[in-house]
Amino acid sequence: MSPVSNRAAETTAVTADPIATVLPGLLPEIARTASDRDRDRVLPRAELDLLAGAGLLAVTVPVEYGGHGLGIGSAAGLIAALAAVDPSLAQIPQSHFTFLDALARLAPPGLAEEVFGRVAGGARLANAQSERGGATAVDDATSVVRTARGLRLSGEKFYCTGAVLADLLAVRALGPDGGRVLVYLPAETEGVSILDDWDAVGQRTSASGTVEFDDVPVEPEQVVAFDELFERPSTYGARAQLLHAAVDAGLASGALAAGAEAAQRARPWFEAGVERAVDDPLLLASAGELELTVRAARALLDAAVRAIETAEVAGEPPELVAEASLATAAAKVAAGRAARHAGEALFDFGGTRAAAAASNLSRYWRDARTHTLHDPERWKLAHLGRWALAGTRPPAHGNI
Repeated sequence: MSPVSNRAAETTAVTADPIATVLPGLLPEIARTASDRDRDRVLPRAELDLLAGAGLLAVTVPVEYGGHGLGIGSAAGLIAALAAVDPSLAQIPQSHFTFLDALARLAPPGLAEEVFGRVAGGARLANAQSERGGATAVDDATSVVRTARGLRLSGEKFYCTGAVLADLLAVRALGPDGGRVLVYLPAETEGVSILDDWDAVGQRTSASGTVEFDDVPVEPEQVVAFDELFERPSTYGARAQLLHAAVDAGLASGALAAGAEAAQRARPWFEAGVERAVDDPLLLASAGELELTVRAARALLDAAVRAIETAEVAGEPPELVAEASLATAAAKVAAGRAARHAGEALFDFGGTRAAAAASNLSRYWRDARTHTLHDPERWKLAHLGRWALAGTRPPAHGNI
């Protein structure tokens, strides 16, 4: 899958896009080991080191802090290309780029210089947002409190994608003065424990798990007001969702490619009257339908990038932010459907032998089914429906 369209710049100065110039040379090696790493649950430390060393995790870092100063299209292009060969690996940069975006919008100069500078030097940022115990996914018990010894952070987070291999964490918590905050701190900070306890059917090597915070010392300058992101319409939520959609769109492309390869080895059904399975007219029709589905998802992903860029160039007016969110919701639903469809259909293309455990072709469906549980598609459709029938703009809560 070619990278999605790319905004010219996040700042007035940009560098060449390494997604186009560097990434293609790295993908074959990442692809070569992806299935084995999934089967044996080997975390992609070497692969992340490769990406960071090539500057690919700093594509959105402003030039003045040592990054490439590129737009969200470059981040989405990176994630989609990675997902085509290794969906678990592709999910790790999603939160990395999302919380770099939050940093750019919220952080004072000192914190921005510290975090952006470290990322430009190869550091990885992971999220610690969701908790298992809350009534919903946005309810937090983790908190920052004032003590005689200064600010302290305590609590426990789960679903912390990338945290096991992270250098920095962005922690969502209740603030000492009410509301929610983000705390940016080094992963090795005293009192932080990162557990490699992720155990799911898919996305097995996304370096997720539990992160515990036991009376962790926090400096005031490490804390930013998370709720300020949602005081006015912005593209923050659309950007985050776009990167999830890029995982699914890339995964769909990868599964389609794997299905095409499996079809080359498959035996034709005797009633088809052909010598090769790839000449079976019914199989060709099925493949055509899937190609259409994947192309549509990729096109909607491109459209969402353009909508986000248009809103940002115009200064994020509410009507253009709404369109960016709606375009991203459409892309997210279409990409999720394409990923699940492709992950299932590849078995039809390859026949019974495609189900052999040694082939590990199940990883595409397992990864698609697991990743598309993020941010339910039914609510994307609800917001699209409200817009279609009543012109109701989607909410600015960061998940659309």
